[in-house]
Amino acid sequence: MVKEGILEEALGAAQFHFSSPSSSRLSAGSGRSHCRATVSHTSPVRMFMHLEVFYYVFILLAHMRSCCSWSVNNFLMTGPKAYLIYSSSVAAGAQSGIEECKYQFSWDRWNCPERALQLSTHSSLRSANRETAFVHAISSAGVMYTLTRNCSLGDFDNCGCDDSRNGQRGGHGWLWGGCSDNVGFGEAISKQFVDALETGQDARAAMNLHNNEAGRKAVKGTMQRTCKCHGVSGSCTTQTCWLQLPEFREVGNYLKEKYHRALKVDLLRGAGNSAASRGAIAETFSSISRKELVHLEDSPDYCLENRTLGFPGTEGRECVKKGKNLSKWEKRSCKRLCGECGLAVEERKAEMLSSCNCKFHWCCAVKCEQCRKTVTKYFCVKKGGKRGRNESAGSRRKNLRLRKKH
Repeated sequence: MVKEGILEEALGAAQFHFSSPSSSRLSAGSGRSHCRATVSHTSPVRMFMHLEVFYYVFILLAHMRSCCSWSVNNFLMTGPKAYLIYSSSVAAGAQSGIEECKYQFSWDRWNCPERALQLSTHSSLRSANRETAFVHAISSAGVMYTLTRNCSLGDFDNCGCDDSRNGQRGGHGWLWGGCSDNVGFGEAISKQFVDALETGQDARAAMNLHNNEAGRKAVKGTMQRTCKCHGVSGSCTTQTCWLQLPEFREVGNYLKEKYHRALKVDLLRGAGNSAASRGAIAETFSSISRKELVHLEDSPDYCLENRTLGFPGTEGRECVKKGKNLSKWEKRSCKRLCGECGLAVEERKAEMLSSCNCKFHWCCAVKCEQCRKTVTKYFCVKKGGKRGRNESAGSRRKNLRLRKKH
């Protein structure tokens, strides 16, 4: 995740740049962040990803400077102080959205490439297809989910359990009670951060805002009811129930299903920024359920490389054929990534080194041996490429034998 110290330093610089004279006395040091931030030692590749997430959050905060006064749970927070309190959670939520996107599309032709993770404010994201819809939804869901979770963990002074329905009858034999996760809080704060990116009023902005909302609805729609029995001698005469966040994987699975059923809206042509056009756009999107993902354009052919749009194509991608607990979607990955894209499947042997035969030694250490294991992997290659390489290797062996004879 993004390191809290680096984030606060940069936010302090952003605040200095954007603050008015009346608020210039507030510095990054005076707004202590209560947010949960995971600090870990990581590889250069992961650090690059962290910087990408930080850049995303930095843009979010920069675009919020003119719309950042809101009230939650009778606690008013204005401007830069709010940035510092929630920024680490927003960054963590954005990161979780990125990771879930990569997991959900790991065996798809479009596999959530780095270029796709930049939201619509960035000029490099030109598309308005169903993949863009998913990126917006999962990012919005990740931010809301993390804010809600960190609220439940006590990271924010102004947030606690959602007990608004406690004591009310929820159904036959059970009452609302306990400590429900405060999704209302997470929804309100995440909306202020994520929706602030959309400053336009055209069809693309309407699409992005709609998908942001669909992501938040996904979090609320996957909340799980947990109950506790009450009664004499352990009987369950009545139950007290509350709502808890699911694993974020459940939210990702939910949105992946919505992705497959995303609705196309034919508004791109002729939908300008005039009052009449804005009215038509608003009317069209208001008629679509906020739980559904929407897009304006068809997706391109992801089999082929497109450097302009940042799509690498499927050549060189790994696929799976065998393995335990593989889904049908995973088992068909070689056909989907290779065969249907006009590529061949190449089998490669690789040697893996892992810890094995671990034993506990008193006191107090665990010592393991290093074991080597040969595994088989499959990759998409151009047809004829494998045969060409084999012929080349055979020619080299033949030439070597000739040299030895002479």
